[in-house]
Amino acid sequence: MKEFINMRHSCINFLLTFNLILAAILGTYQTSFSQHISAYTLSKIVIDAGHGGKDPGAVGKISKEKDLTLAIAKKVGALIEKNLKDVKVIYTRTDDTFIPLNERSNIANKEGADLFISIHCNAAANKRVSGAETYVMGLHRSEENLNVAMRENAVISYEDGYNETYEGYDPNSAESFIIFSMLQNAFLKQSLNFAAIVQNDFKERAKRRDRGVRQAGFLVLWKTSMPSVLIEAGYISNSKEEQFLNSEYGQDIIASSIYRAIKSYKENVDELNKTVLELQQAQKSNENTQKSSTANSIEFKVQVSSSQNLLPDIEEKYKEFGNVSVVNFNGTYKYLVGGTPNYQEAVKYCNTIKSKVPDAFIVAIENGNIIRLSEALQKINKSE
Repeated sequence: MKEFINMRHSCINFLLTFNLILAAILGTYQTSFSQHISAYTLSKIVIDAGHGGKDPGAVGKISKEKDLTLAIAKKVGALIEKNLKDVKVIYTRTDDTFIPLNERSNIANKEGADLFISIHCNAAANKRVSGAETYVMGLHRSEENLNVAMRENAVISYEDGYNETYEGYDPNSAESFIIFSMLQNAFLKQSLNFAAIVQNDFKERAKRRDRGVRQAGFLVLWKTSMPSVLIEAGYISNSKEEQFLNSEYGQDIIASSIYRAIKSYKENVDELNKTVLELQQAQKSNENTQKSSTANSIEFKVQVSSSQNLLPDIEEKYKEFGNVSVVNFNGTYKYLVGGTPNYQEAVKYCNTIKSKVPDAFIVAIENGNIIRLSEALQKINKSE
């Protein structure tokens, strides 16, 4: 019974802490998220050299992580500045300075960056472990991922008042780690896409041992409001790999791989931006067509979804229902299917759709604009 009571208290404390953290995050992210979620662009990149100053990071036989990450970060930035003229590079540090973890993400958020890259070197008790891996913010998938994240997060112990800054996070507590891991990066999909490109270049061109794309709860990624990754470039605990990381060639090949991944990711983003612009033009043309075809008439459609920003894949998602029309109503995009001047037919059609889209409902369109359903029915009754 005593064990049960203790477990119950632990669960209650866990949920209370989680709810407080979640509320704080939602408040922090509300503005920045809305600013970035519709930005299909890559014009600003934050390069974060892990550790620095009084925080050496992992320590090898001949070097410290903080020095290696700074050297690689500068090389990545130089390649971007030389070859991608339309991309601005922002560094979290350019010398041996200690930067708190939350300040690193603050720099990215204040700059309105489109991509955040934190560069690190790994360490393991097993001195034979080697290779590169790229992390995104998320739930840890193994004890190994947990250990890496907890080691990197332990840097906050160098910060004064870290318990308040990170809202109760304890770098030595697995329970605290789990709470933060549950707060997934809103840009997880983009982060995973970029991480996969990084790892592919490491493997195919740099011939590094590929340790894959992983998810774990890194504090440095926690509050970034853009796609973000943490790259573990190699294992400083492995003597051979430490020499590689310290060599000019090793740093150049790692920096080149990261740069090439950025270039490839930017090409993908630019293509997406082009697609979004085409969709916006098509949507505007569609609205004009709707206004013309429904002039002085009322039509009933079924709304299957809505969003604050135009979704590029919406037609593919609901293609089984036929053509999807888009109406911008008070700043919100409404995605509609079907269309009939007969309300009873619209009700039957909506009931059919509800089997797959439970939240579907009928909307009334007059002259291309959404009006209240009651108003539409009143006008129809008056005309009959």
